Amino acid sequence: MRITNRMMTNNMLSNINKNKQNMSKLEEQYSTGKKIQKPSDDPIVTVRALKFRTNLAEIEQYYDKNIPDAMSWMDVTEGALNTINSIVKQINTYCVQGSTDSLTATDRSSIVQKLVELKNQIYQEGNTNYAGRYVFTGYKTDSSLTFMSQSDNLQYDIKENFTGNQIQGVSIVKGGYELRDLADSDVSFEDSPQMESIYRIQLSYDKLDNTVIDSIRYSKPVAGGESEDQPLFTNIKTISAYESDAYSPDPDSAHFLYETGELILGKSIYEEFRTADDIELTYRKSNFDKGDLKPEHYFDCSVKDLNRPDEPEIEYTKVKQEIRYEINYNQMLTINTEASDVISHKIGRDIDDILNSVNDVIKTEEKIQEIKKRLDDPNISGDDASRYDKMLEQLDTELVLKKEIMQAAFSRGISSSENEQNRVNIGVSDLGSRYFRLELTENRLASQKTEFKELLSKNEDVDLVNTIINFNSAYMIYNASLSASSKVVQNSLLDFL
Repeated sequence: MRITNRMMTNNMLSNINKNKQNMSKLEEQYSTGKKIQKPSDDPIVTVRALKFRTNLAEIEQYYDKNIPDAMSWMDVTEGALNTINSIVKQINTYCVQGSTDSLTATDRSSIVQKLVELKNQIYQEGNTNYAGRYVFTGYKTDSSLTFMSQSDNLQYDIKENFTGNQIQGVSIVKGGYELRDLADSDVSFEDSPQMESIYRIQLSYDKLDNTVIDSIRYSKPVAGGESEDQPLFTNIKTISAYESDAYSPDPDSAHFLYETGELILGKSIYEEFRTADDIELTYRKSNFDKGDLKPEHYFDCSVKDLNRPDEPEIEYTKVKQEIRYEINYNQMLTINTEASDVISHKIGRDIDDILNSVNDVIKTEEKIQEIKKRLDDPNISGDDASRYDKMLEQLDTELVLKKEIMQAAFSRGISSSENEQNRVNIGVSDLGSRYFRLELTENRLASQKTEFKELLSKNEDVDLVNTIINFNSAYMIYNASLSASSKVVQNSLLDFL
């Protein structure tokens, strides 16, 4: 085969170009630190790199964004729960102090005011928010737990459920006397005040609308552990708490006291309800004070804006509202704690009972002081002095009875605060266990992030030492090819003539 100069020239140019391409490729690897510059350079490395980059991007989303956000939310929640726990402990301490019989009226009044402020602070802690989102209100993160101002335009129909175990047996004083009775000659002060036991269902709210509760639905357990609906109870009388027979219903009836938010049960009705596993009643409230808990966070209810009568009612259904974050591949974690699990109306209602019982004792003590002051008047007549003495004797009896009621109210406050503390501790414990899982996941993702970065580096990055050596070698080969080519192309036809 004849080798022509043209063939040699073409081969020479082709080889020079290959050497230059090889040197250029090594130069790009050296300057970028990467094995490939485009997918066609090495499809296997490309596919593997895409997978590694996708996995790494997901890990960074979880590790750098989702988990820190979840931790921040849970840190804020834990801080609020610890504060609530501390407040409940103080409430328990004040209730223990208040049950001391040697306290004066001023001492008790001071304690009650502290209890009221602590109750308000508990509910205020329920409005804790993270980045503008309320942490205790489930999915309704834009809605505060409590009313931020006085509200009288929102009408709520609230459905509340109880069990027979929640029916309370409490005592009241009947037959007390007022100073105005001194001017009534028909009052002889012969009948002594009496302690009377009643049974009540205490609703979560007081100051309710004067709306008749038509019926109460309830169910009782039957054989086999199931529940069976009972006939609707309808013998309910809506009555003011200030009427004389408000706390004395007939045995087979019940009184609904809308001012105090109580359902007073007759003896027979109590016996019927006390074994019930579900007692459901619906009531209406349209006047809320600042700091009152919003019903939609606790109960099935409907709300209507009285200022916009043409708009339809809004229905709320109380369901478990878990805010879940994806913290790893197909791994979800609940980050929120609902207020209904850690903050209840019960502590507030018990503090209201304490407030009322202390006020009753203080009022009775004031009446006693007023009678004693009148008895010290040297100008008092014998008949008046006799009536004052009789009334003073009855007031002393009334004071003893009301102090017993006050002691019972403080005792309920002690039990209630202990129960609330247990609720909060359970909430903190549950939150802590979820936080621990989150930390374990964070640590695992940190290791995975490092591992994937190493794998990605091994797959994409070049060995700079070898690259430099190979580049220098390619550079020498390229220069050698240029030198050899220069010698070959120097020969021409004239050299042979």
